[in-house]
Amino acid sequence: MKKDINFLPVEGVQIAVARKENIVGGYDWQVFLINQKDVPIKTVFVTSKGYGLKDEEEQKTSTLRHFFVEVQPGAYEVVETIMPDVFHLNNEYWVSYFIDEQIFDKKFIFVPDSIVEEHLVTVPVLGLEGILHA
Repeated sequence: MKKDINFLPVEGVQIAVARKENIVGGYDWQVFLINQKDVPIKTVFVTSKGYGLKDEEEQKTSTLRHFFVEVQPGAYEVVETIMPDVFHLNNEYWVSYFIDEQIFDKKFIFVPDSIVEEHLVTVPVLGLEGILHA
């Protein structure tokens, strides 16, 4: 049972939505999983979905599932490409991983319109501008 599993707090694992300039002068946006820990994280699952309202009508995206065998310390993985068309939704990334035999689990939610120019910061590990969720 889930209540019997000891979930420790997630620290040092982050999700970032970052942009990079494309060849036509616009931006491509991607979602990154970043491991800032001193140890690898293993058997990493990331579930992503978007949900919310637009013009008082409920909208939701497909649920996508991503798997990474291992993410090394100080490394990152591209989870997916994200389109600006869904920035008005809650964009949720549910991350689960193991360190040794211990499971860790956390939801990262980018609330509607939080992925905007005014919130961009430099994400050093990526060398890109983005929104970093810790």
